[in-house]
Amino acid sequence: MNRGVKQLDELTQKQLETWAKEAQRRSQLGQLPTYIPQLAQVNPQEVVVQILTLTGKSFQAGNQSLRFPLMSVMKPFLLLNRLVELGEDEVFKRVGVQPSDQPFNSLEQLQADDGWPRNPMLNSGAIALAALLPGQNAGSRCDYLCSWLNQTAHCQLVLDQAILESVRSAPNPRNQRLIARLQGSGYVEHPDLTLDTYNQICCLSATISDLAELGLLLVKPPDLKWQVPSRMVKALMMTCGLYEASGQFAVDVGLPTKSGVSGAVLSIIPQQGAIACYSPPLDPEGNSVGSLFLIQKIAQSLGLSVFN
Repeated sequence: MNRGVKQLDELTQKQLETWAKEAQRRSQLGQLPTYIPQLAQVNPQEVVVQILTLTGKSFQAGNQSLRFPLMSVMKPFLLLNRLVELGEDEVFKRVGVQPSDQPFNSLEQLQADDGWPRNPMLNSGAIALAALLPGQNAGSRCDYLCSWLNQTAHCQLVLDQAILESVRSAPNPRNQRLIARLQGSGYVEHPDLTLDTYNQICCLSATISDLAELGLLLVKPPDLKWQVPSRMVKALMMTCGLYEASGQFAVDVGLPTKSGVSGAVLSIIPQQGAIACYSPPLDPEGNSVGSLFLIQKIAQSLGLSVFN
């Protein structure tokens, strides 16, 4: 057994609970998002975490039965699906792999790139990939991705209709401008269908266990043909998964990580396991304050950086 796996397995429940309490205190520095009404009404004190290792160990703290929308944490798995099903040549005709120092919904970045979506972790890139899903309507496209993940990761994602209605009740002008620009540059043909597909995907909900199981898909791919797509997804999580904060987090923590505006965050420890966190208050970049603190504490205390 290599030293890294031994370190992860030596995590104790007491350590995790102590760090989770500190994450809850730190989360008070963040703010709930207001542009999706229902996300502004959740309990800001929630801190939930689960760690699953390849050796079969599980560590958890917080309300394990709580369900929450994954939001942009779905982006790596949309990318994984399209890479597995279509191949990298087809996918990277539609989206790039370059990091951005602009916010996740930046129209300015898309305009500067002449309508070319810079990477799949930005809204523009994920919208372009949502356009590639099979199905006659947004519901069937979302169902396809949801079923594919539930079967392969042995999780139980479901569409949160209340969150979806909340999203639809406050149309996002940024995303509408992004998809209009993508249509103008030829990366999206059916803007209304594609945007509704993207919204439904982001409104898939999970328990913390479901999210950790999704992470294990990227740690131990179920099929040989998934290995290269999984590597690509993890690389893009490292360089782009936290938007303009990605570079600093890579230096400080060194784990492929993806966040969502619900407060969900997923980190991958290659060849070892996955850390799934949920804590709703966000920092100015749209990342969970409590979740990032907790992941950083775990990673630094156990020496988990991929660069060690």
